[in-house]
Amino acid sequence: MKVDVLLGLQWGDEGKGKVVDVLTPRYDVVARFQGGPNAGHTLEFEGKKYVLRSIPSGIFQHGQINIIGNGVVLDPILFMQEAEELRKSGIELRNILKISKKAHLIMPTHRLLDAANEKAKGGAKIGTTGKGIGPTYTDKISRNGIRLGDTLSPDFKAKYEAARNRHVAMLKSMGENPEFSELEANWLNAIDYIKSFDIIDSEFVINKLLASGKSVLCEGAQGTMLDVDFGSYPFVTSSNTITAGACAGLGVAPNKIGKVFGIFKAYCTRVGSGPFPTELFDETGKRIRDLGHEYGAVTGRERRCGWIDLVALKYAIMINGVTNLIMMKSDVLDDFDEIKACVAYEIDGTEVSDFPYSIETESLKPVYVTLPGWKTDMTKMKNESEFPENFKKYIEFLEQQLGTPISIVSIGPDREQTIIRNL
Repeated sequence: MKVDVLLGLQWGDEGKGKVVDVLTPRYDVVARFQGGPNAGHTLEFEGKKYVLRSIPSGIFQHGQINIIGNGVVLDPILFMQEAEELRKSGIELRNILKISKKAHLIMPTHRLLDAANEKAKGGAKIGTTGKGIGPTYTDKISRNGIRLGDTLSPDFKAKYEAARNRHVAMLKSMGENPEFSELEANWLNAIDYIKSFDIIDSEFVINKLLASGKSVLCEGAQGTMLDVDFGSYPFVTSSNTITAGACAGLGVAPNKIGKVFGIFKAYCTRVGSGPFPTELFDETGKRIRDLGHEYGAVTGRERRCGWIDLVALKYAIMINGVTNLIMMKSDVLDDFDEIKACVAYEIDGTEVSDFPYSIETESLKPVYVTLPGWKTDMTKMKNESEFPENFKKYIEFLEQQLGTPISIVSIGPDREQTIIRNL
């Protein structure tokens, strides 16, 4: 068996949680491979709305195994809050959720470092969520991190205190006077809570499941354009959000990758700082934001909105080896007279179709193609045969431009508002 990968192709917030939920009945296992609680996956069904931060989106279906992989950074306090909220909603996780021993832990002092680092940047802020993600990955790479498996060791307290004291010294050198005793007490309490879950050697578990014929769906967080290597650096996240990240974040060999589902919106959004070539600053951008309810699932931050960027999208498809595209929030554009799509960039008077090394330049201008809108409410449609003609033409245009089939179209936030075309 091979693992299928599902990930975002834009700047995150594409709607990955909903699609994981829709696809979960086709799989035995759902495994999250990177990111931390800065990524919120929103799911809506049966009149209820759920926001997941660290827990995989496959927990609501039919008892599939859900795994938090080694590539994830985990905040015990936020994990406990999330798990308890789900328990109160009738979702008991302990029978279905397993967590990798090799997942790194976000410490209270990581949050303080995150805030201090952002403060030190002044006007050059990256727009971090302040959840301690970056400093935790920094410790991981510099070999100073604390992993979940360390909590099972008799010398955990000494390891934790050494890491904490190192952070305190760093904070003091930055002019901070950290006070976090209450936060630390809550964190240590949450460590005891998380140890009541099944803590595993996830790389062995996943590969043995594959060897026994089980199917696995790998769930990514954020989006390709936020990848630390291939995104709009330095305005990126701290992990590899691409297909290769599933290999490193779960211990799955490259030859075990099967389908790659790439998710994108029918338009484009971005949260926080960083370049955004197709951003709209006019009433159209505001209208997209209002119709699409474009506010961060975790932060509540207003998302920046713009037309779809096919230069960036083709790049993301190439980097990820996407086999199937999934288009989200098509319904948001239901009432627009015309739809625009960026097919190239003009940089210093030269038109380019390959995504450049840097898009942080005032001389970059998007080159648009204008298509007619479909002016039809699609939210209650059950089959693609009901799609209006101009929407069918929009799909055909995108498939031609991107060279990849659009297999699923979402026409609303509920899991029922999902049209499967070809899988």
